[in-house]
Amino acid sequence: MKNIYSNFYYNLFLGNRLFFGLAVAVILFLLSFFFSWMGDIPLFFFWALMLLLVIDLFLLYRTENGLFARRNAPERLSNGDENELGIYVENFYSFPVSLGLIDEIPFQFQKRDVWFKTELKSREHKMINYQLRPTKRGEYEFGDIHAYVQSPIALISRRYTFAQAEILPVYPSFLQMQKYELLAVSNRLTEQGIKKIRRIGHSMEFEQIKNYVPGDDYRTINWKATARKGDTMVNAFTDEKSQHVYCIIDKSRAMKMPFEGLSLLDYAINASLALLNIAMLKEDRAGLITISEKTGAVIPADRRSGQLNKILQVLHKEKTRYLETNMEALYTTVRTVVKQRSLIVFFTNFESLSAMERQLPYLRKIARLHLLLVVFFKNTELEKITEKPATDVEEVYIKTVAEKFLYEKRLVVKELNQYGIQSILCNPLEVTVDSVNKYLEIKARQQI
Repeated sequence: MKNIYSNFYYNLFLGNRLFFGLAVAVILFLLSFFFSWMGDIPLFFFWALMLLLVIDLFLLYRTENGLFARRNAPERLSNGDENELGIYVENFYSFPVSLGLIDEIPFQFQKRDVWFKTELKSREHKMINYQLRPTKRGEYEFGDIHAYVQSPIALISRRYTFAQAEILPVYPSFLQMQKYELLAVSNRLTEQGIKKIRRIGHSMEFEQIKNYVPGDDYRTINWKATARKGDTMVNAFTDEKSQHVYCIIDKSRAMKMPFEGLSLLDYAINASLALLNIAMLKEDRAGLITISEKTGAVIPADRRSGQLNKILQVLHKEKTRYLETNMEALYTTVRTVVKQRSLIVFFTNFESLSAMERQLPYLRKIARLHLLLVVFFKNTELEKITEKPATDVEEVYIKTVAEKFLYEKRLVVKELNQYGIQSILCNPLEVTVDSVNKYLEIKARQQI
């Protein structure tokens, strides 16, 4: 009896067409009191409706498993990107059906409109695709899939529930990383705003001896090879390889600021992943350090095959901490871990000149030993305030304060440049492109 209740009554839903038919029957019964010529028409209509209801019940419930559905999802989701998922459905009924599908997506998305309508012919199958954009790293729990099936009569719906509970981890933006990797391999980075940097100076990494062509630097002529060959030969050089590139990510409260659904920490993590991947494609060694009130994860620079996956796993677990950055601990870690001159890309955020000045002594110490690049973020909300015209005195004060903070951001760049520290002040959405551009420029200038 309990199974009958759960399989029949619990999964039975009355449709709009049935309610409309019952409403028409009620109206006909009411009208029959005033118009005797209607006779048994209301009664006939009502029993015809009940007959259709019984036929509809028979059609939907005579097949025990008339429908199949499952979720097609990747093993992991990419943070900040549109991830494609799908629901595979197959109709085992002997007649066409109308479907309404509900996928129980994780509560983090706060979406209540994941409802898909489709139609399937007999024995037909279909894939329904949709996209989700997570904005926080972690584990996301998906629930069951509910399918509401209607026959062509469409008086009632039968619900099928498919147990599809699963937990998907959300990792830093590996889709963005793969996109830049593909463009780098195919030499199409300019499509994403990556500039072509003219090589300046000479690399000391010898590649080969080749025939001279017009435009080659005559200073690279190999006179001994020219004498042996009887033709002008030149030495060809390539970018120096196996240089060390470290990304240092600040996890302090300054990186908690949100932008377009993601925190600044998430933008820094996504940019670090893409940058280190490009560095490894350029045959450099990639390393990672995270810092807050104490030193976090430390991955020494390496170029082995599992290095990028190790970095990805570490970045997946990182969270913002709500204390000040311990620059003394960072300097000690850099002195201990980074043994040779390296490119150090420090992702942080300064909202004022005084905040930068507190960290400046340690930044200068690091810059004496390594090539330091400081990446921090524009406050786009303040920029929006300054662009709006002021309509009263209060808005004038607010606009003035906003312009003061923006001016201090530009002063930070000048102050860092004064001490030989390179910096990037960028929009959070453009941090990946700007970071990769700067890395390629540094490589082209042979500055490491």
